Amino acid sequence: MKPKMDHLCRGLCWAFLFFSGVVQAQTFSVLYNFGSNTGDPSSPSYSGIVTQGRDGNLYSTAPKGGTCCGAAFQITPAGTLKNIHNFTGNNDDGAFPQGGLTLGTDGNFYGTTYEGGSVTAGAVFKISPSGAYTTLYSFTGGSDGAAPYAPPVEGNDGNFYGTTTQEGTCGSCGTIYKITPSGKFTLLHQFDITHGSTPYAPLVLGTDGNFYGTSAYGTSANAGVIFRVTPSGKFTLLFSFDPAHGENPLSCLVQGADGNFYGTTINGGNSGGGVVFKVTPAGRLTVLHNMNGTTDGRAPYGGLDLATDGNFYGANAYGGTVNSDCADGCGALFKITPKGAYSVLAKFDFTTGATPAITPFQHTSGLIYGDTQIGGSGNVSPCVAGLCGVSYSWENTTLPAFVSLLPYSGKVGKTVEFLGQGFKGTTSVSFGGTAAKFQVVSDTYLTAAVPNGATTGSVTVKTSAATLASNKIFRVTPQILNFNPTSGAVGTNVTITGVSLKQATKVAFGGVAATSFIVNSDKQVTATVPTGAQTGHITITTPGGVAVSKGVFTVTQ
Repeated sequence: MKPKMDHLCRGLCWAFLFFSGVVQAQTFSVLYNFGSNTGDPSSPSYSGIVTQGRDGNLYSTAPKGGTCCGAAFQITPAGTLKNIHNFTGNNDDGAFPQGGLTLGTDGNFYGTTYEGGSVTAGAVFKISPSGAYTTLYSFTGGSDGAAPYAPPVEGNDGNFYGTTTQEGTCGSCGTIYKITPSGKFTLLHQFDITHGSTPYAPLVLGTDGNFYGTSAYGTSANAGVIFRVTPSGKFTLLFSFDPAHGENPLSCLVQGADGNFYGTTINGGNSGGGVVFKVTPAGRLTVLHNMNGTTDGRAPYGGLDLATDGNFYGANAYGGTVNSDCADGCGALFKITPKGAYSVLAKFDFTTGATPAITPFQHTSGLIYGDTQIGGSGNVSPCVAGLCGVSYSWENTTLPAFVSLLPYSGKVGKTVEFLGQGFKGTTSVSFGGTAAKFQVVSDTYLTAAVPNGATTGSVTVKTSAATLASNKIFRVTPQILNFNPTSGAVGTNVTITGVSLKQATKVAFGGVAATSFIVNSDKQVTATVPTGAQTGHITITTPGGVAVSKGVFTVTQ
């Protein structure tokens, strides 16, 4: 059973919200009505990921419009839209891009098409901000998969990882794949119903370097699963959904500042309208909120976005205000805290959009952006009035501007990309308080190298107008370069040299933790071989990760 979208929706937009009796200024705005001009993209649907480019503009896809079979488009924060690619469905092109786009560290965007490619089973593509388009891989509809909904995401190794919704081992189960920026394809996993089926959502890169995701169906309850997959393809089922804990997750997960993952289901829960949940990396799930199906809204097809106030923002496709034009409600924009306090921020009507089926996105300016699948005033053929959707923005004065990083982890010396605004007036960049060398490329894009002495923590950019902090912490990857002596009995003091060691929280010999160690400097740690130590690699754990020695320490008697 595939999810069905009800297109009979309308609602009401709120401009203000009360928090604990205090009025906070908020503004909901329709940024653009899809279908206002010939060739416009239309009907953006899940997953419909919106991403920010180096130029500060927003980029995504829609499965309808263009010249034939959907389009990839750019929209400025002020609401000026242009297509950067019109899909044709030809052998060298795709058709009906459902997923939206993700930004790679090469400055290009990566996405998928549900159909098209060499055998009409869908394709993975790369596209530049100016529209230079390359089909990286055409699915065959066999063991490699077919019909991808989600765009691939970049891993720590520079490769991209994604999912398909069909084919594999059981025809309609789907797959997980890896693809290089040049198009070399590797199949990582085939779903089998027992361990999940039909992953519509993009994967998310966890701070541990592994990928986490959801499938909409599968297991005995056919309610979907949460899983983890390593870059090499090792698959672990973490949680199987059921009616009480939610059913059919269509959206991607997001990792919170606490290390847990947060997400939504479109069905299940107390009222059957879906839930918001929290799940640990080990798979322990807690329902944070049950959608009541009416005033809350219901069916959050889109996932959650972690904003700079520490709260999550999402959208329900239905529910909210019901009127003569909207039998099931037009949906609602909402906020939820990590502890589950839930607030409706805005309700949609046909004029301001309806059926918001994609995940809201916070721009580095602080504003929240998103799209709706239908509604709006666009009526230029082939758009049918009210059925093309809108792009919207939501502003709250409590959400500050920030900088976004690509990537959010790396070793000393690695070049990190910064997205933001006002960079032409930059006077300093720091990683955990340590100054870094930087290069301003444009007012919305700069690069900086991770400096010696950098620590895991917030990254800041100081400009002539403001100090901008990163929306997530940057994890400095520790390194072990050498150790001496290379063997010894229990009680031996071992000097370990490396890089980024001053935040060390654990030292282990062959997996056995040392009970005594001293951090001498950022480049040296002295540890005592513990009782029970095993011959093996030395590891040092910091908030930035785990460093593993290349050589083996031999434990003698």
